[in-house]
Parts: sequence; C-alpha cells; structure tokens
Amino acid sequence: MNNTLVILNPAARGDRARRQRARVETIAHGSVICPTSRSGEAEMLARRAADEGFERIVAAGGDGTIHEVVNGLAGTEAALGLLPMGTMNVFATELGLPIHDLGLCWDIIENGKTRLVDLPNANDKYFAQLAGVGLDAQVVKETSLALKRSFGPLSYLIQAAQIAARVPPRLSIESENASIDEGSFVLVGNGRLYGGPFPFFKHAVNNDGLLDVIVFKRLGYLEIIRYLQNVLFSSEINAPEVEYFQTSRLRVTSDQPVPVELDGELVGTSPVEFGVQKQRLRVLAPVEKIDNHDALR
Repeated sequence: MNNTLVILNPAARGDRARRQRARVETIAHGSVICPTSRSGEAEMLARRAADEGFERIVAAGGDGTIHEVVNGLAGTEAALGLLPMGTMNVFATELGLPIHDLGLCWDIIENGKTRLVDLPNANDKYFAQLAGVGLDAQVVKETSLALKRSFGPLSYLIQAAQIAARVPPRLSIESENASIDEGSFVLVGNGRLYGGPFPFFKHAVNNDGLLDVIVFKRLGYLEIIRYLQNVLFSSEINAPEVEYFQTSRLRVTSDQPVPVELDGELVGTSPVEFGVQKQRLRVLAPVEKIDNHDALR
C-alpha cells in the first residue's frame, strides 16, 4: 500500500510509545509512517501528503489527531483512514470501526471502500464529529495535561465539577432554524455521539448536509450538567430548557470571549460561525454502517 501514508501521534512516551509504533509498523507494512512531535504537525503532514498524491492518509491516534488530519485533507480527494489509538475515539466509534482491534481497522483501510460524510467548519477550522461553545470548551481549556495523564477521560468530569459554581456566559444564537436567540451552552454535532459512546444528537446523520445543534438556555452550570444527563438517557429531547434543531448555518456570539472546542481541541473563542459542506470528506469505513448508499464511491 505505497499510496498510503500513516500519521502516528505517539501520545505515550518511553516503552509504550515504542510498542505503539512497532504495532503500527507491523500492520501497516509497506506504507509510509510519519510520527508527529508537536501540535499542528499532523495537519501539515496530511496536507503535504495529499499534495504529493497519496490516496489514503491514515490518522493513528485519538480524536485530536483526526481533527488535525481532517484539516489537512479539507478540499482534497484523499481518503481518511483511522487507526483509533487515543483516549477518546468518538469519530471512529460513530463510523462503526472496531476500535479495540487495530488489525481489523487496517483491514478496512486495505479494503478501500469509502463513504462520503459531511465536513463541518467553525470559522476557518474544520471538525469531524462535534463542537462546543461554553461549558465543555471551558473544561478542555482548564484541564491540565497532568490531570489527563492521571485520570484519562475522568479528568474532564473532575474539572467540570470544579467550575460548576461559576456563572455561565450569555450566548446569542443566530440561525433561521432556531426558535430561540439566547443560551448558556451550545453543542454542535456531525453525528449522533458526544463525549464517548453517548447518543446526544438523536436525529443526526453525518451525510445529510445538516448540523445538529443543542442549546442549553439560560441555566447555571449545575443545571446544565443535570440536563446533560437527561439528554443522554432520554430517547427524545423535550426538556423545556433545552432546544434541539438542525441547520446548515449557525452563528454564536457573546459580550465576552467564550472558549470554543472542536473534536475536543480548544481552537479559540467566540464569535464563531458554523457551516457544513455536504458529503465532502472521504472516509475509509465499514460498508454495512453506511446510512446513505449514494455516498459510496
């Protein structure tokens, strides 16, 4: 598979990093493997590989690595492959990949079957699965690397508890499909899952050209956390303090800068304008999970 380049994020260090690289080199034998050493390098490597004619560019890492690679591939015809190796692998789970078996994931890449999924953007950045303005982005911003290394995904819950007593921001919502114009916290999905294998966005389809949006109205952080639980365990979202709608365009502004996250990566602050390019990202994924057979190539 000399038309394939693997971008490996060795998030681990020492012996574990060496074992991860050895595993990838074994299953991806014959492909070009490029480890990253700093933030932003995966995006640069993906863009260069697409320019050089690589047909398949594989992100070996978690959602943060995928986020960078997707931004490098935006506007190209190269296909994205996934070797889920991160703490969080939400996009890979959404696509139905066997996230605990890298060998099977590589078989899917070798098989070469692709589907076209939507490519959403926030200002000048793209994302694969989800975005947030407010609470979750604030948690990402304030969760230290040491805490993440010690507690993994639990570190975000620990940090959320520490900021729960604060007053949330006031966000202005602009969309022709929204029935409200104000909220405290906004989530944007390009698929059903958020924060792991949790179906927050009940009606999302990642190739329909629409963003799924959840707006938590004027609530305190403790109330938002309670409503997050309700959203998770309800088959439909019908709480009066939560607005759920689908749209192709959304603008979120605020009086003060509010942090924004894309795929779990902090990317800046409000104001932020969301859009989506329908079926513009080519992804190597299991055929049986495809929702729209017209998306096959």
